[in-house]
Amino acid sequence: MSTVDSVLEAAKIAKNNGSTRFCMGAAWRDMRGRKTSLKNVKAMVEGVRAMDMEVCVTLGMIDDHQARELKDAGLTAYNHNLDTSREHYPSIITTRTYDERLQTLSHVRDAGINVCSGGILGLGEKPEDHIGLLHTVSNLPSHPESFPVNALVPIKGTPLGDRLAKEGKERPIPFT
Repeated sequence: MSTVDSVLEAAKIAKNNGSTRFCMGAAWRDMRGRKTSLKNVKAMVEGVRAMDMEVCVTLGMIDDHQARELKDAGLTAYNHNLDTSREHYPSIITTRTYDERLQTLSHVRDAGINVCSGGILGLGEKPEDHIGLLHTVSNLPSHPESFPVNALVPIKGTPLGDRLAKEGKERPIPFT
């Protein structure tokens, strides 16, 4: 976890270079047991908002109380990707369920924070999984304000990179 001061200094540099939004992320499963981290993230959000910038975070799964605290701190947007279809999801992610991801999106939306949720192409999925992801997102109570679509770059030596290579799916999806 970066210090509040170092993050606010990075935000100041970004603003001075023309940025209007500053995004922060942490690679953890959820916020359980992270009261100090949540306190620091809220201070970061407040500090970035004081610079008159939008602020977004991605912190894994959050509950309704955490979402409201982040909203009260001034959070503009929360990123929590669904990644793929419900059907393909268990073959990619085992640390949380699809329903847990959807619940986080619900907490964020209910708190009045803009939802940013998209997917990743190139996970060994089928075209039907692209449709499944789009179907899920299009049937949410309200559509995400942002729908990022990322393309996986498989890295040899990583579990997913090695698995995709073994399956003959190691090439990124061609974009034309």
